[in-house]
Amino acid sequence: MNDDAEQQHSAGAGDLPAYPQAMRAQAFRTWLTHGEADTRNRAASRVGRWQAVLSGMTERRLTIGSRTPVADLPAWVTPEVVRGGFATSAASAEGPLQPYEREAASLAGVPAERRALFAYCLTEPGLARLYALLDSGRYEFAVPEEAALLFVAWLVRAGDVAGALELVEILEPWADRLRFTPRPSDLPTPDVQAVHRRTVGDVGASLSARRPHSAVETQREALSVWQPFGDELLTHWLETAGTGRVLDRVPDDTWQERGAMLLRRYRDLAAAHTRCTKHRDPKENLGILRGALEEAVAGRPLDARRLGLLRHAVESMVRRRGRPGSGQHSELRARQAVQAARPSRHALAQLVLRRLSGLPQQTGAADLAPLVADVSAREAAETGLPEGAVVPVTVRRVVEAALSAPIGTLVERGVVPSAEVLAELVPQLVAATTSQEYRDQALRSLVAAHYRAFRNRRSLLLLHLARQVRTEELPWIRAVSGYRVDDQGQEAALTALRQLGELAVQAFPGTLLPNPLVRELGVLARQAEAGAPFVEELASDIFMGTFTPKFLAAARVAAEVLGGTLYERYYAIDYAAVRNLALTEASESLRGTHRARTSPEFAKLCAARADEPGTRSWSVAANGKVIEQAQILTTHNLATLVGRIGIAPEPGWGDLARRCFATVCLLTARIHGNPRPLSTIKDAAYAWRQMVFHLSLCDPAEQARVISRLGEETARHPEHVSARLAPALIGLRQAAAGGSPDTGGGRRFLGWTTEPHWLRPAPRA
Repeated sequence: MNDDAEQQHSAGAGDLPAYPQAMRAQAFRTWLTHGEADTRNRAASRVGRWQAVLSGMTERRLTIGSRTPVADLPAWVTPEVVRGGFATSAASAEGPLQPYEREAASLAGVPAERRALFAYCLTEPGLARLYALLDSGRYEFAVPEEAALLFVAWLVRAGDVAGALELVEILEPWADRLRFTPRPSDLPTPDVQAVHRRTVGDVGASLSARRPHSAVETQREALSVWQPFGDELLTHWLETAGTGRVLDRVPDDTWQERGAMLLRRYRDLAAAHTRCTKHRDPKENLGILRGALEEAVAGRPLDARRLGLLRHAVESMVRRRGRPGSGQHSELRARQAVQAARPSRHALAQLVLRRLSGLPQQTGAADLAPLVADVSAREAAETGLPEGAVVPVTVRRVVEAALSAPIGTLVERGVVPSAEVLAELVPQLVAATTSQEYRDQALRSLVAAHYRAFRNRRSLLLLHLARQVRTEELPWIRAVSGYRVDDQGQEAALTALRQLGELAVQAFPGTLLPNPLVRELGVLARQAEAGAPFVEELASDIFMGTFTPKFLAAARVAAEVLGGTLYERYYAIDYAAVRNLALTEASESLRGTHRARTSPEFAKLCAARADEPGTRSWSVAANGKVIEQAQILTTHNLATLVGRIGIAPEPGWGDLARRCFATVCLLTARIHGNPRPLSTIKDAAYAWRQMVFHLSLCDPAEQARVISRLGEETARHPEHVSARLAPALIGLRQAAAGGSPDTGGGRRFLGWTTEPHWLRPAPRA
């Protein structure tokens, strides 16, 4: 078992009270100044939560940095957590009764109180209701606590009454405060082999929130309403011109009557079509024609100024577009009519929304083709949209997020654009794998649904190497732990672990594995009993100079994989010494009576390699240098995936190295002119390190071939990219030849520094 300690990142968390104060002030400003009422309401809610954080800290009801931050809540209760990992004083499962709870109380005939509902669920009718939910799978959980009574019911039905009673004793003190009853669902639990980024309901809500593009709709109104009406006004005035100028012919009574009808139509159009306002401008041609007509219909003679404006407007309109009805004018208006008749993106989005409304809203969609198909004849008749109109790409992209398919397919389709998004979806797969440890199908479904809810639990800001609460610590999971069949899920976990590892490395080369993904890989590794020490990225602003023993264990795995390779030479690592250090610490741990919580020798090694022995004053950059050395020694999980899990990405290590270098070039290009480039430099160094790792797994011939062609990639980027990376490439070639990267104009590419970084200044011509 790995010591899965985590240190969560929180910007500004070094000064704990200052961060919530700043967040409260930011939310308060939004509440006071934002123009949208919904945004102000959300900001007001955030103000209340941050005030709860500050009050709890002041009154010592909160211990920020602890895994049990709320004084009266045990670790298994899900705390309400705000940005940065700060807990408020509340639990996520408390608060006013939810509508489903009120409905359940009404159906049971008990008071609308949580304790009464809890007691009812333990009666025969209440248990019968829970049994029905277990068998149908039609339930869902917003927080893990909502699954508790279903676990009680399963234990009773399995004949483990003693286990059920023990669990009830743990839950009962909280029965009036927390939601322990499950939420009924219209759908059974989803297919665990297919995952989706967003539900159909989420996509529908996104499309519903879209508003028509104001400028486009204004232009459409001008083309379809006001220009045709302007043509009618122009034609009406040209009737008075004869063969000469406007008003050379005196209007008769019929002309006056038709003019009055035009003015009435204008008022109706102006009331119905309000986007375009140009027609209201008395200096515009349409405004001049309309104003003159109002005078004429009223029987008032036009003065010289208005007459001059009228004649100029008519002549300019005819000169620019031709007389209405002429070939030139008719051709122009025909083109504009086609343009105006094109359906708007908003109208097509509403059609797609209509299609989505017929699908289950709580899951993804296995087939997107009918949702984004061209407008059918039936739909054209019902909506007025032209038959065959194509759904725009912007709408298609929104819908694609609801695709339900194997995770590899989602990556190939671009639905999963980053390792961070991959990490969001992985819990759906891990839930399925976790549930394989149980033989009973109802329990499998329950465990899988519970795991998905548990992974929605927000991470706490933790200090002193404290670890996040694991699912096996929850009392209802402990209660069914004896029903696991160990050999059932072990092979499935190893297979899933290998597939996920290959997918992450292959799809997102040059990207650090994000902590949520590392956490899920660690869960699978424990289930597979793979002995794979996965390590998380530590936050430099709350780093306290210590590492858990699994970091040294991961470095030992890296020594087994990379001893004698380019990686060891490039980063000047003595992997034999690292291996001996790990063996010594492991033997000392076995001789001791308590398992060590830290690895002081590994911390000393990282500090020495970073030239930060601990005598200097504290700084984020100094911490970052030490953490980076830990990532170098451990390869931040790459060696573990290769050496313990056996991943073998299909494109091959050489191809991955080239793609990592392409990422390095893209990131380096962003440094130019960037006033705050340090985070970009750090990311480029991460990508570079992964490139060196992949190169180290190539055979010598392929390694030399890839390194020799890296210059071709820099040529695809701005000249300053090649100039900036030249020292790093020199250092890489020297290391590949058996030398040091830091001689002869070469540089070892590291991301963190307490001095000005050599990559930052603009290169000399």
